[in-house]
Amino acid sequence: MAKVTIYSTPTCVYCRMAKDFFVKNNVAYVDHDVAADEAARNEMFSKSHQMGVPVIDIDGTIIVGFDKGTLEKALGIK
Repeated sequence: MAKVTIYSTPTCVYCRMAKDFFVKNNVAYVDHDVAADEAARNEMFSKSHQMGVPVIDIDGTIIVGFDKGTLEKALGIK
């Protein structure tokens, strides 16, 4: 099983879409709210060099934004 971490904010529509995708596909994930957690925000920036969310880390592969096809490929779904 892949180790999945998502860096998100509570108001981000694309973050919600990514989390819904994970739930629908039975993918366990760790969620970090970068709006409230400065350390997580710094970690996200260090990994992605981006301040936009979502930033998704799948076993070290960094995906910025919600892209269903890219997530499926990274997770070996379909």
